Amino acid sequence: MLLSLLLALQQQPAQAPAPSPVAHVEVTPPAAEVEVGQTIQLSAKALDSAGSVVPTATLRYFINGDEGTVDSTGLVTAGYRGQMRVAVVASVEGAKPAFGEAIIKVKPLAASKIEVTPALSHLMVGSRLSLTGVAYSKQGDQRDDAVTFTSSNSKIVTVSSDGRLSALAPGKATITAKAGSATHPFDVQVSANRVARLSIDPATSNARAGDVIRFKAAGKDAAGKAVEGVVVRWAVAETPGVAQIDGDGAFVAETPGTYTVTATLGGQNTEAVVQVTQREVRRGLEVQGRVPLAFRGAEVWVHPNGQCAYMSTIADRVYAINVSDPKKPAIVDSMMTNSRIVNDVMTTEDGKYGVFSREGASDRKNGIVVFDASEACHPKPISEYTSTVSGGVHSSYVYQGHVYLTDDATGSMRVIDIRDPKAPKEVARWQTEQTEAGRYLHDIMVVDGLAYLAYWNDGLVILDVGNGMKGGSPESPKLVSQFKYDLSSLYARVEGIWGLSARGTHTAWKAGKYVFVGDEVYAAKDAKGLQDGNDLTFGRLHVIDVSNIDHPKEVAWYEPTDGGVHNVWVVGDTLYLGNYQGGARVLDISGELKGDLLRQGREISWILTADSLGFRPRSTFAWGAVVNNGNIYVPDINTGLWILKVEPKQETLTP
Repeated sequence: MLLSLLLALQQQPAQAPAPSPVAHVEVTPPAAEVEVGQTIQLSAKALDSAGSVVPTATLRYFINGDEGTVDSTGLVTAGYRGQMRVAVVASVEGAKPAFGEAIIKVKPLAASKIEVTPALSHLMVGSRLSLTGVAYSKQGDQRDDAVTFTSSNSKIVTVSSDGRLSALAPGKATITAKAGSATHPFDVQVSANRVARLSIDPATSNARAGDVIRFKAAGKDAAGKAVEGVVVRWAVAETPGVAQIDGDGAFVAETPGTYTVTATLGGQNTEAVVQVTQREVRRGLEVQGRVPLAFRGAEVWVHPNGQCAYMSTIADRVYAINVSDPKKPAIVDSMMTNSRIVNDVMTTEDGKYGVFSREGASDRKNGIVVFDASEACHPKPISEYTSTVSGGVHSSYVYQGHVYLTDDATGSMRVIDIRDPKAPKEVARWQTEQTEAGRYLHDIMVVDGLAYLAYWNDGLVILDVGNGMKGGSPESPKLVSQFKYDLSSLYARVEGIWGLSARGTHTAWKAGKYVFVGDEVYAAKDAKGLQDGNDLTFGRLHVIDVSNIDHPKEVAWYEPTDGGVHNVWVVGDTLYLGNYQGGARVLDISGELKGDLLRQGREISWILTADSLGFRPRSTFAWGAVVNNGNIYVPDINTGLWILKVEPKQETLTP
């Protein structure tokens, strides 16, 4: 991983290094393709300017990326789809290191299943639809295979190889989708078309950009009786504008305009008109208070009594900050610990105890620290748990007497019972099983007995940890479902321009019927114009509909153009997030969500969290947002804590 390479380079001599006798590091093969789970052996030579081997050079292998692993001999194991950059560092004592590189593309396994939309079982004569098929490997990786279609009876139903389907006569036919050796057959029953008149409800409507309208098509026979089972082809035309409508009639416009929605069945069609205006949700942000830090900041958590906030650091301490007056916040205490990074900090629901995570401890004993928070502004560590998670804990979540945490060393979730806070103990472990290589769990949220896991390469994983729907408990987590998406294609543009240092499923937040899943994406190259060495980040916020929790589906997305997506927080119909170099962002998520939330104008407000104060002044790098009593607490890695407030909504006056 990139972190391993950086740590290795930090161990080089502090004095100015001499020129290296190594002119070139030759890696064989320099490029290759493998499938998930396969291995490939690399070899390397440190060569001087004459092409001769430098015998005093030490060669070390590192992976830049999280799609697999490489050992000390150069054996690469492919774990997940993507592209691995294997760096080979040639070191000669007292000299500047030299580098070589091999690029290994990791392909998914062969197609084993196909999903077809729309899901059909019944049509009428004259129905015409377009089928879409997507192939997946047995591990849920989306394949690039072309999906072809055939019909068992072309007198009943015809279908072109690319999925254009027509129902011709009453009867039954089997449609088969095929990709490689994978097939997906399904039966379609065709009935006589008795529809004499077709209609759409609503026939006319007004909406704002981003509002979802669910159109329904109805048919009546010649006698005026309703015909059941009407399936139509939906289409939308705009003058001007951008809009979409799916096979179920769900319409959303992303820009203002006049839109005509058409439903077609056989030779009949009917239309509806939608007038769409701007969303107009913009409001200002007011800075309530500031706490600049001398160290790089990380997470923030507000004690349930609202009197004090805890801010962790990319260092060895957690600050206690009195926020009883948000306009005059002040550091009043701190908790010191052995670590280089304290990521998460959170209290129990009653505020009596809290937990913070540790990474980079000098004694290699990381894990978590439990603290007494009964005196909110003066917390005191009382115990720690390290025995099975000494490799580091990146994120943790406290829920009903248990800590659900990420184990850096194994990529697993561990459940720690802290009901006796002075004697925490592990009660469960759960992990994905695609491969060991590259497995990494980044973040966890637990709501209503369900754990929502942001599993870097494995997407969103949902576990029953006490809800009961799958018989799970804190001691025995059970898989509910998984939603995996193609990170490689999603961030191909970043890879093409900047190269990818890291990309993965980073955070998950459950609110209502949606889970908001954010990606963390780092460019490999430095970005000119970013001050003081800031990283260049990207990332999308996926909106996953879990109303059918066994089959999560993505329905909308938000992708800022000026930064990545780090941590989020939702209150009511508003989402708050840290946007890294893009600052703090406030987003309208009211109503049903569908399509591109950025283009719909759902951004309420934003602010660059930078001024002349802090560890790295004038350099925005917002971590996330926590909302308490209407105040937005935004920790910035470079500039410290910001306390913000959104201006109230303006009353609409009617004459």
